[in-house]
Amino acid sequence: MSDPRFSRRTLLGAAAAACTVPALARAEPFNRRNISSFAQQSWRAHFSELGQGAIVCDTVSRALHFWSGDGTDYRVYPTSVPKSDELTKRGYTKIVRKKIGPSWTPTASQMERFPDWKPVAGGAPDNPLGTHALYFDWPAYLIHGTHDTRKIGRKSSDGCIGLYNEKIEELYGLVPIGTQVRLI
Repeated sequence: MSDPRFSRRTLLGAAAAACTVPALARAEPFNRRNISSFAQQSWRAHFSELGQGAIVCDTVSRALHFWSGDGTDYRVYPTSVPKSDELTKRGYTKIVRKKIGPSWTPTASQMERFPDWKPVAGGAPDNPLGTHALYFDWPAYLIHGTHDTRKIGRKSSDGCIGLYNEKIEELYGLVPIGTQVRLI
């Protein structure tokens, strides 16, 4: 008579589990580019008051969180973030300027790395700043749109926070000059 603890079904199940475990161990715990993985934030965790409004750019989850000054409007946008920690500036800043159809000029460090890059006029279809831009009080850092939608949800920028053009247009209409910003 056979041992009741070991059946063909038990043996096959154990073999399948043994093959699956190494694949699960190598798998990424979750897809960070999936918009459903964005966790809701509270502005109180970042600012003492809302003021004219608040933005938190989370470079880990690749999301931008916006709160209106009266606290009635909260929105989350998928973003592109800087390619590396060296290009990522973190801390507190604010929106000091807004521009529709921004022009783009490579920074000195970009010209060192990419000498063939040339300035691009505002409104051009190949403009890396897309259709709208929100400028920080930090030089050469901003929130802007992009025509290259493959960049959203990825580490793909040289320091800025990028949004789909239709989302930066929406945010542009909501954000007043003086809105406080935190990059984490």
